[in-house]
Amino acid sequence: MIQVNDMKPGVTFQQDGEIYSVLDVGRNKTARSGMIIKVKVKNLRTGSYIELSFTGGDKVEPAMIEKKKMQYLYDGGDGLVFMDVESYDQIEIPKEKLEWEIKFLKENNDVTISMFENEILGVILPDKVALTIVQTEPAVKGDTANNAQKNATLETGHEVKVPLFINEGEVVLVSTSDGKYSSRA
Repeated sequence: MIQVNDMKPGVTFQQDGEIYSVLDVGRNKTARSGMIIKVKVKNLRTGSYIELSFTGGDKVEPAMIEKKKMQYLYDGGDGLVFMDVESYDQIEIPKEKLEWEIKFLKENNDVTISMFENEILGVILPDKVALTIVQTEPAVKGDTANNAQKNATLETGHEVKVPLFINEGEVVLVSTSDGKYSSRA
């Protein structure tokens, strides 16, 4: 059991049949009452963010999250197919669980799959991925007022804003946390 007094960001625990990952912890102690601990958490099954309140001394059940290195193989229609790089076992994850991650996945990319008791929770992407620009608007001469940018479509279909000097066929780094252009690759 984990005492809520010892909670810190990164800790995963179970409560009421859900699995949570701690993002932030706030403690409030007044003279009259016991310590109140407010924990901002992410539900690892639904992806939603909530705040839970505990009193000092409460305990929660730890959740051991397993991480497996896998390779993205292909889009199987209703889901995406991944292969374990050690055992060559294949799994399929429904597309609705990976709506954000699908924008950054290319075939044969290595990713990390997070699991809890053989239940697949999701895909952990690297901080930045290299993707090729397949379509972009031509730059307009003299249109350089303040950090001018243009729209570009990546090979995965994701659209980003890039600087005017970037052209079709170039490989750029895209941040997976916000989906924005980072730099040339």
